[in-house]
Amino acid sequence: MYKLVIFIFISTAVFAQTEEATLAVRGNCGMCKARIEKAAIKTKGVKYAVWQAQNEELTVLLNPSKTSVAQLAENISAVGHEANGVVVDKTIYDALPLCCQYVMGETMENDDPKCSVH
Repeated sequence: MYKLVIFIFISTAVFAQTEEATLAVRGNCGMCKARIEKAAIKTKGVKYAVWQAQNEELTVLLNPSKTSVAQLAENISAVGHEANGVVVDKTIYDALPLCCQYVMGETMENDDPKCSVH
């Protein structure tokens, strides 16, 4: 019982320091989803990240004392996806697979099965 009380206390303290945030993140396919979520999770202070292709939104749980939405957007931009208006370096964008290039919000065609939309 004692261990359960300590676990609940620690869990409550950890979740009390987090807040939910939503970012607009451009992308198209399953590879985009994996890349975006990985960049988010690798950001110190981010506990959870899920990107939805349908509305191009990333939902995260983050600890605001360890990171900010602005820093998170920069980290996602660094892997090739415009996030909250942070523009991607052209060299990084051009290196993305064709199906991940979201120019004008349209999906580029590609035969790679990993590029399935949504």
